[in-house]
Amino acid sequence: MVDFSGFYKLSVKERLERVRLFANLTPEDLSLLQDSGALDLSVADKLVENVIGAVHLPLGLATNFLINNKQYVVPMAIEEPSVIAAASKAAKLSLPSGFTASSDDPVMIGQIQLVNLPDPSGAVSLFESHQNEILAVASDFLKPKEKYGCKVLGVSGQLIDTIRGKMFILFFQINVGDAQGANMINGTLEAVSSKIREIFGGQIRLRILSNLAIYRKSRASAIWKRSIVGEDVIEGVMDAYAFAEADPYRCATHNKGIMNGVSSVVVATGNDWRSIEAGAHSYAAFLSTYRSLTKYWIDKNGDLVGFIELPTAVATVGPAINSSPTAKTVLKILGVKSSSELGMVLAAVGLANNFAALSALSTEGIQKGHMKLHARAVALNAGAKADEADLVAAILSKENDFSTANVHKILSRIRPQK
Repeated sequence: MVDFSGFYKLSVKERLERVRLFANLTPEDLSLLQDSGALDLSVADKLVENVIGAVHLPLGLATNFLINNKQYVVPMAIEEPSVIAAASKAAKLSLPSGFTASSDDPVMIGQIQLVNLPDPSGAVSLFESHQNEILAVASDFLKPKEKYGCKVLGVSGQLIDTIRGKMFILFFQINVGDAQGANMINGTLEAVSSKIREIFGGQIRLRILSNLAIYRKSRASAIWKRSIVGEDVIEGVMDAYAFAEADPYRCATHNKGIMNGVSSVVVATGNDWRSIEAGAHSYAAFLSTYRSLTKYWIDKNGDLVGFIELPTAVATVGPAINSSPTAKTVLKILGVKSSSELGMVLAAVGLANNFAALSALSTEGIQKGHMKLHARAVALNAGAKADEADLVAAILSKENDFSTANVHKILSRIRPQK
């Protein structure tokens, strides 16, 4: 047994030695783990616990995006082939008009949970009589950040029934500026907690933001002209969309295709992709059954109109972004000036990836194009070197045989005989 007690106290080098003993790692394994790219290991060690290395994802650029008449090249960090190419193709097909997008103000929700109330039935009226007092305490805490546009906008209260009895929940609406907002909101909620306890009695449990950011949504729309994409694509997308709206099993994968694009931009910009995924999927089920984040219809000209709306709680400032040299460079390439503008880009990319997926799935099938782009990864995985991958991939696609055995046969043909 390898002793991992006090692992968090060790240096990165000492942790790697413990892992080497535990997993019988080779010198090559250790070298790979220590190659952390642009993120220095000493910095990584301060960001999360028990650091032993960093994981790398390919960073590519989606092109052809025109959003509100502004050109964007969109960095996307993802390992899945075809996502970047699909976004770029769908964006190109939307030209010359491109995407029209908008974003709400960056308002997030924070919640305080009160349990074991001495008088649950009187909690609502008690809240109403002290609402301004609660709001004042919270606002005072955020005063230093008002110069950045941050402000407590309001607070409401609701008595709810749960399996543990009645609980009173306070909902704070807070403008978080260009930050993601989690630390700001949680700090505000903790600062006002003593006043809440004084007013209501009972016991305070959770003081936490909600990732269901219904006040911080972004939306985008685009028109794909019948004269450009063809009638078969338009009819196919409409049928695929109708399938997703009617069936939750299909809708889950439909929305996953949207998040292929959205999350890859979120990762590239150093943002919290888990909160974006949680917010998007919970919003998809917010008003009724789980539904599509996109909508499609055919306009009076016979062209296809696509629309998307989803929560986009992202940041362009903050510790996580500032600690990542890559994220700062990515934001520079993207050229966004605010978190709201970044949200608009996310919406446009999500719509583009959804259109591309539906048009491929409903016509030629997704595997043909996907496997052509995946062929290089197959080649590398089967033993091809980087300078051989393109040639091997081309042959795999031509022969339509992407098996490992075929890669080995191709390599035996193209490599010089010893």
